[in-house]
Amino acid sequence: MDEEITIIDANTRNQKIKSFFINNRKNLIIITSIIVILLVGYLSLGEIKKRDKAKLANQYNIAKINFKIGEEEKITEELINIVNKQDVTYSPLALYFIIDNNLIDNKEDVNSLFDILIKDTKLQKEIKDLIIYKKALYNSDFISENELIQILNPIINSKSVWKSHSLYLIAEYFYSRNEKQKAKEFFNQILDLTNSNSDIREESQKRINRDFSE
Repeated sequence: MDEEITIIDANTRNQKIKSFFINNRKNLIIITSIIVILLVGYLSLGEIKKRDKAKLANQYNIAKINFKIGEEEKITEELINIVNKQDVTYSPLALYFIIDNNLIDNKEDVNSLFDILIKDTKLQKEIKDLIIYKKALYNSDFISENELIQILNPIINSKSVWKSHSLYLIAEYFYSRNEKQKAKEFFNQILDLTNSNSDIREESQKRINRDFSE
């Protein structure tokens, strides 16, 4: 008797499952189709990104090779184009190459490229902080103290590994303008940091002992 009940229950369950698939056939086909389309789209997008990355890498390497030949104007356009692509790897490298080789004289144009990386490119925080620091370093010879601090504020007000570098840059900025008390304050901030760079900390201590001893 128990065996017959078990068989009946199994048959009933199978019939319910069969009825469910028959009654919801259209919906199931639609859902399955959507899943397949999404999966194909995702895989295709990944492949497109790979191709774009390889293209940017090739474009960047060709620009470096052509630099040795002397086609600076064409190279600069190529590198600016790479920065505008907002790629996490090659866009920063392109900007560094522009700056290191003085390919753009107009500082506003260079700062616009910095802002593309800082504001629009999806970089990891520490990479973005490094670029902010490099922007401040690039501008430090011709901007006011307020402008310098404003650029570095996102780093100074965080626990970034670039915080001690930024404080050191500000300290050197004030020292070069003979504002020694302000410089000393920033050197001391470096010494108070728990995660300051060891070389920066050591150099800051040397500067305080050498230049600010009574």
